Amino acid sequence: MASNTALVLGATGGIGGEVARQLRYAGWTVRALRRGGEQQIEQRDGMLWMRGDAMNRDDVLAAAEGCSVIVHAVNPPGYRRWGELVLPMLDNSIVAAQANGATIVLPGTVYNYGPSALPTLHEDSLQQPVTRKGAIRVEMERRLQQASSRGCRVIVVRAGDFFGPKPGNSWFSQGMLKPGQPVKSISMPNAPGVGHQWSYLPDVARAMVELVQQRDTLAPFATFHMAGHWDADGTQLAAAICRVVVRRGGVQPKVRAFPWWLTALAAPFVPTLRELREMRYLWSTRVEMSNAKLVSTLGHEPHTPLDEAVEAALEGMGCLPATPARELSTVKKAFTTAVVALAVGLCLYTSDVRAEHLFANLPSIGR
Repeated sequence: MASNTALVLGATGGIGGEVARQLRYAGWTVRALRRGGEQQIEQRDGMLWMRGDAMNRDDVLAAAEGCSVIVHAVNPPGYRRWGELVLPMLDNSIVAAQANGATIVLPGTVYNYGPSALPTLHEDSLQQPVTRKGAIRVEMERRLQQASSRGCRVIVVRAGDFFGPKPGNSWFSQGMLKPGQPVKSISMPNAPGVGHQWSYLPDVARAMVELVQQRDTLAPFATFHMAGHWDADGTQLAAAICRVVVRRGGVQPKVRAFPWWLTALAAPFVPTLRELREMRYLWSTRVEMSNAKLVSTLGHEPHTPLDEAVEAALEGMGCLPATPARELSTVKKAFTTAVVALAVGLCLYTSDVRAEHLFANLPSIGR
């Protein structure tokens, strides 16, 4: 009988962390491998954190022992030497999965597809990448497909650009907005009128967990696309951000075009910007994924309404003021403190039993 234990590589990142949380909510025992940490093993946030490195095969094998699922959502530290390290890291997960008969879950990307496959992507669309990162992504899936015939299963879920309360590195949190600051302006990277696909991280993670729970009924190498939030003309996400900000008491943000010209000047000196420019074709052409296969398998696609998802994302990023509920809670605490002070004063300066009674029952006030 398969165990109900999963190993998450990349649990400190956006998608890895969200999948770990969703697995935990679904009743799984979750292990997470992380670099650093004061203790070799630590129980925290309902998960077992194990010190180790996804680039070290022995560490991955030890952490994966007895696991029936391995979520491979890890990247090299600081995304440095990405092209050199990504494939060896994946090979370690494959070896560990084969040793335990486990299912590998991979958050996929649209980088696998070049302009020839656009605008509508299906799971079997031809993969002809035009970028270095896209070619590596294709090789990752090729190795996983080979591994699926040799002792492990594979689930790949592709989705649009991520946003969420804890998004990690994403266009939403790094390119369009400034985390930790009120939203005064929004930089939109898409060309005018060009549609784009966005995916709310908790929805993506929930779909992965539901697929994991049906893994024995899926093909050994199973790929799925999510529809997420389709922004038909490239303005709807920005409009939702503006609605949420104004509703929460902020000033109407200004919507501007992303300064691609600036990345052109800095790209020769900043590797990350060079990679951003390589992917610009995904913002100048409509990119939409069909979720027909996912819906056929699960019966639905997890989907949070856009404004609700955007509000949770902005709040998680520290871009919104405290909610009215939180403000009320602060007033409530202040009131309780004042009552406590009054009761203490009464107990100190009078022997009135009613004051002592009030003081004894104060813990129930403001619950």
